[in-house]
Amino acid sequence: MSQEEKLPKILIVEDDERLARLTQEYLIRNGLEVGVEPDGNRAIRRIIAEQPDLVVLDVMLPGADGLTVCREVRSQYHHPILMLTARTEDMDQMAEMGV
Repeated sequence: MSQEEKLPKILIVEDDERLARLTQEYLIRNGLEVGVEPDGNRAIRRIIAEQPDLVVLDVMLPGADGLTVCREVRSQYHHPILMLTARTEDMDQMAEMGV
């Protein structure tokens, strides 16, 4: 594959190992390059350094939580961030913050 044909890169930031692996395998089978990061603090550094085409970000993480990760990278990362949560309180907090 030439440089012009590089696969879109997704970074999954998820501490649930099984969920992250299943999601990663599915996306790879569908032609994407996928990395996984289970720690919020390391995710901040990886997102800024790697500049993936999309970040799939869990809200509840060890280290920095997903909301903190989003705030910390936003000034240096201008691609989409898809935030995942099952908790409505987190969504309310995100709306109040303008995330």
